[in-house]
Amino acid sequence: MLNDFGDQLPRMVVPPPGPRSLDLAERLRRVESRNVTHLTQRFPVFWEAARGANVQDVDGNVYLDLTGAFGVSVAGHTPPGVADAVRRQAEVLVHGMGDVHPPAGKVELLEALAGLAPWPDARVILGSSGSEAVEAALKTALLATGRPGILAFEGAYHGLTLGSLAATHRDYFRAPFAARLYTGARFAPFPRRGPSAGAEPDGARCLEEVGRLLGNEDGKGEVGAVIMEPIQGRAGVRIPPEGFLRELAAMTREAGAVLIFDEIFTGLGRTGELFACLHEGVLPDLLCLGKGLGGGLPLSACLGPARIMDAWPSSTGEAIHTSTFLGNPLACAAGVALLRELEEGGLVARSRALGSQLLDMLDRELEPLAQRVRTRGRGLFVGMEMRESESGGPARGSAVRVSEAALREGILVLPAGEWGHVVELSPPLVVTEEQLRWAAATLAGVVGTVVGS
Repeated sequence: MLNDFGDQLPRMVVPPPGPRSLDLAERLRRVESRNVTHLTQRFPVFWEAARGANVQDVDGNVYLDLTGAFGVSVAGHTPPGVADAVRRQAEVLVHGMGDVHPPAGKVELLEALAGLAPWPDARVILGSSGSEAVEAALKTALLATGRPGILAFEGAYHGLTLGSLAATHRDYFRAPFAARLYTGARFAPFPRRGPSAGAEPDGARCLEEVGRLLGNEDGKGEVGAVIMEPIQGRAGVRIPPEGFLRELAAMTREAGAVLIFDEIFTGLGRTGELFACLHEGVLPDLLCLGKGLGGGLPLSACLGPARIMDAWPSSTGEAIHTSTFLGNPLACAAGVALLRELEEGGLVARSRALGSQLLDMLDRELEPLAQRVRTRGRGLFVGMEMRESESGGPARGSAVRVSEAALREGILVLPAGEWGHVVELSPPLVVTEEQLRWAAATLAGVVGTVVGS
């Protein structure tokens, strides 16, 4: 009996990208800003349908998606509960006035988010994108402390809007807009985990630098916000050493600053806990969620306890932080349904169990390449880091070549890391063990070809 669409292994009808994808690429080239979508004869394919862990392109090819669409599809593509909720909501109310005459569904979503927050008196600011959640957190920290300075980390990715871009580290994103960026952001080194993690400094050295920056030794203004991804995603699934988050939290609070954990990628079960910070038993002052929160619809949130969030003044009829689509009824319905699917499907525990299996599978398959390829991860958030044989440095561009070669095998993966040398895996939490086993073997073959070339 064939598996249903969603649980299938890849089925390739034509070599990707097929003729319809190539035609759409040419049409897109004529109407979209040339900076947005990377278009070549090898990449991308255009999607037509998706369910579970499968994606079908416009040429009929079926792929196994190990990207989760940038980690959005935590409950799978087109999760039935979310699709039903959106369909029902669309029949009665598509848009409301979120900060004037709110839709009733906004209250239901806020109550659900407050109920799973790690504080008993949580307050929430909704948004549409992860960048908006980060912007809300940075504004909250300023109101709560009166200090404009921001401390982030090397490798950080917090978004590309001007406020969040100030806390994003990579010069590739920052340099074109440097003249418009807030200049009071500083960056501490991100620590390595384990003796084989490369040239990154260890946790003690990083904390020493954090202390120096919090102490205002560089004269750029007092730090009011310390923002960190508990696991850096776009930088290559980089996991700090045990105890680092705990020490960082203590130092931040001693300095009178607000600790923000950006869990836009790592939250909602991705790492095998509801929030990645729970692996270390550390609570932030503010928590940013996004990506998977809307089950595929644009939705984000900044959460915090009342003692921090009440730094915002009461509305007098004109909110100082809002947006037209805040509390959109469709997004709220999708968010409530997504949280229900996480709980009823046991997806957090599933991520923990399958993630452990996936690392074991990859390590077995990649054992002949152990000196060149290193795996790491938590839950279904895994990185495969490729290094040069002689220097031990990053194999620049290797993950880009893997992603292109894997596409031809029917696997969707993304490159990560500053040098494009880490293959990032963030599949839907509904992915099957059969799909992961097949993917581990196939990816090992692809990696072997790329690393050996």
